[in-house]
Amino acid sequence: MRISDALVITLLKESRKVTDEQIHGLLEQEKTEKKPLQDIVIKNNVLPEADLTKLYAAKIDVPFVELVPRNLRKEVFGLIPEHIARQYNAVLFDVKPDGTRYLAMEDPDDIQAFSFLQKQLGSNIRLFIATRSNILSALDQYRTNIGSELTQVIADNETGAQAPEEEVSEAEVAEDSPVAKTVNLIIEYAIKQGASDIHIEPHEDFVSIRYRIDGQLRETNRLPKKIISALVSRIKILSNLKIDERRAPQDGRFKVAFGSGEYALRVSTLPIVDGEKVVMRILDESTRASSLKELGFWGKNLESLEKALTSPHGMILFTGPTGSGKSTSLFSILSRLNQPSVNISTVEDPVEYKIPGVNQVQVNPQAGMTFANGLRALLRQDPNIIMVGEIRDSETANLAIQAALTGHLVFSTLHTNNASTALPRLLDMGIEPFLIASTMRAVIAQRLVRRLVPENTEIYHPDETTVKRIRTAFGLNDSASMDRIHKLEQQFVQSDLDMVLNSSKPIAHAEPSSNGQTISKLWRLKGQSGATSFRGRLGIYEVLPISLPIQKLIIGGAPSEEIQVEAIKEGMISMQTDGLIKALQGQTTLEEIMRVTSER
Repeated sequence: MRISDALVITLLKESRKVTDEQIHGLLEQEKTEKKPLQDIVIKNNVLPEADLTKLYAAKIDVPFVELVPRNLRKEVFGLIPEHIARQYNAVLFDVKPDGTRYLAMEDPDDIQAFSFLQKQLGSNIRLFIATRSNILSALDQYRTNIGSELTQVIADNETGAQAPEEEVSEAEVAEDSPVAKTVNLIIEYAIKQGASDIHIEPHEDFVSIRYRIDGQLRETNRLPKKIISALVSRIKILSNLKIDERRAPQDGRFKVAFGSGEYALRVSTLPIVDGEKVVMRILDESTRASSLKELGFWGKNLESLEKALTSPHGMILFTGPTGSGKSTSLFSILSRLNQPSVNISTVEDPVEYKIPGVNQVQVNPQAGMTFANGLRALLRQDPNIIMVGEIRDSETANLAIQAALTGHLVFSTLHTNNASTALPRLLDMGIEPFLIASTMRAVIAQRLVRRLVPENTEIYHPDETTVKRIRTAFGLNDSASMDRIHKLEQQFVQSDLDMVLNSSKPIAHAEPSSNGQTISKLWRLKGQSGATSFRGRLGIYEVLPISLPIQKLIIGGAPSEEIQVEAIKEGMISMQTDGLIKALQGQTTLEEIMRVTSER
């Protein structure tokens, strides 16, 4: 898709996100770099590629679609031969019962390409536009049999593979070696599957390859045990780690380009009984920061967080276990607050998301760069906003509180079960109650739950036994509780679901599932859908604003339960309630909510 410069300027102005001065700067950059204005806009993240394409789609009156590559059906997109699909950057992504074929193209104005595809598919086509990067990711689904490719690569390596304890030769880990190809295929398949982590685990007789997808680990391949040494050595070379160090854990990082995206892989090795285990965290560096609504904030939670973010100083804490999305939330907030007039500095372990214009410091205890030392150094750098990756000890907690007291807005994370327990946790670290009360602006607790796929769910009407069980599990034992849930559901369905759920195809119906007396409908999986019923993850939250009554409770040393009761009385939506509302609207399942909140 190539958009003329004149139209790009028109779209930028219509977006109301770009000033005339910024447009002038982009035009000057276009002359210097001799690249189309469209590419300059995307490169500088003035408008993300998807947003620019949506504006263009509205202008030419062609619907925009965001494809989810791993959910495309082979029998559908295979109706267009791969070489033709790649030639015209086109993907057939759905066929309706009436025979209508849904076709996504990068350039719907390419009349010659569309005419050719009509000859292939027939005239009953509904045309959509998708971004170039999205089309390229979808086209990679033509190559799906990576398991057999791995088998072939391993077979090619059978004669040369070493036993686990033997030395690995340079030839075995060279760029064009079978082991290097194996590593590339493992990473490529993980990215295609939307995995967040790759686990390479040696066992007594084999090597297990597992991917974490939507928070769940799944084994995808088993490789011969004798390849493990060469496999780990190849990953160590890419990560700039010591190949001959097998008795101590190591951490590294490297980047790969795949499709139109660039990915950073954070590598961790660990010696275990059967060899060295490797875990690689996949970070999509092309990912744009999501808005608070897209993350899943709404209603009172959104209102309280927005108010806290306007504070010129103070502390905002995010709590939750590892893998609950705290880093993603902080990334989104810091990206939003990132302005040329604001100095933002962070100290993190590790630096997961790189934010242009933000000074990010990596913790390195061996060099004396701890959270506390890093925070001390940041305070001498004239910051406006500080982010401390995690408060792990009393020293870091005291420094963060002092920074909040001296005119800085401080963000950090803490490992507690809910928002109210974060306050007594700071007391345990030796922070004076009056300091907590005067500096804290809000505490946000969060979890991630799997999001349902619209096509694999259906509505059903629960019987009295099921409703009673739900009311007991979620504490809805009186009419006042049910009435509150009904009102919250009404607020939720009136919000902009497309934005709140970050989905181009929301599944919620614009009506509550509860009527103030009982729960009238629920959602369940169709047939034996299983894991394919979930796509991506959704945040559930509770935002505890530090009001005057809660400040008094903190100073009085009140337990977390009393603080929680007061916060709910003031209108806080608890994490379990937030999850229940989203489950009643078909965004996730009640079982998912219970799974992540039952510890409470």
